Amino acid sequence: MSRIIAGQCGSLPLSHVPGNKTRPTTDRVKESLFSRLEGYEVLSQGRVLDVFGGSGALGCESLSRGARHVDFVDSSSTAVATIRENVARVSQGLSSAASTMIYTSDAQRFLERYQGEPWDVVFVDPPYDMPNEQVHTLLILIKEHLNDDAVVVLERSSRMEPVEIPSGLEQFRQKKYGETILYYVQLVS
Repeated sequence: MSRIIAGQCGSLPLSHVPGNKTRPTTDRVKESLFSRLEGYEVLSQGRVLDVFGGSGALGCESLSRGARHVDFVDSSSTAVATIRENVARVSQGLSSAASTMIYTSDAQRFLERYQGEPWDVVFVDPPYDMPNEQVHTLLILIKEHLNDDAVVVLERSSRMEPVEIPSGLEQFRQKKYGETILYYVQLVS
């Protein structure tokens, strides 16, 4: 069972997406990831995108740790229903108002049409079988919607070739956790 690791809703259990089409981020990876993001000071009062949201665990963890807004995107209506359930559960435990938007959409289509405020944190956790070229395209689209100090966290299988980082972005850190590898990416300064 997935849960919120820390923040206002720490230890709150989260629902998972029924079936085996989603791959939840483990608590160990989430704990390390969010510790690093808090060190970068991009999460508190930040705007977050959780693309390929699955259960919405990363976006919900962001809310618990002080994000002021989270956009959730997933193409699966079952995943979106789970995100709605988890957001409602987390929202009850928040002491300050945060806003959320939940979109049922293909990631690329959403990013091509997005015209809202830029993000401070973006979680990109596509299916491991998504080709690197497609992930590269998503990063190009995300780049256009980032605040100057934003951090993009890309989760991939450690068995795959690394994704080529598009021009205008740079990978500044990576961390492997068994089968999972996280790439931390930012705008070139």
